[in-house]
Amino acid sequence: MMKEKIYDSSGIMKKEIRIIISAGVFVILLAGTLFLYYHNPKDGLGLVCPIYTLTGYYCPGCGAGRACYAILHMQFYQAFRYNPLLVLILPWLILYYLICWIQWLICGREKLSVNIPLWIPMTVLIMMLIYGIVRNIGVYPFTVLAPTKVL
Repeated sequence: MMKEKIYDSSGIMKKEIRIIISAGVFVILLAGTLFLYYHNPKDGLGLVCPIYTLTGYYCPGCGAGRACYAILHMQFYQAFRYNPLLVLILPWLILYYLICWIQWLICGREKLSVNIPLWIPMTVLIMMLIYGIVRNIGVYPFTVLAPTKVL
């Protein structure tokens, strides 16, 4: 009985439900963005990286919270120094998720990810793993990839 209230006869989620879900996700993202804007991760309110805590090595995501904080404050060079990979890949991720969300909101189905060849996400995964290894090499130029505060 509840299924008829959420889905139409073709099995697609009703547009009203998609709008409500989208509004909820938007509110959560807005709240997270506002929290990050007003609370610097360096002040102890950020997420603690379990990989760095346990091993002392930087993972591919180390510095991402500080980088997002810097981006929100228009400090793009500082964001790049915290996590260069995130700064380079973030616009593409935002564009991808925005396109998928718009397709889902309008059509009830998202078609973009079905059409992406498998080699693209595999290449991104391999690139992230290599980045995670290379940023822990303690000699120049690899030390530039470690999360660094610009003076």
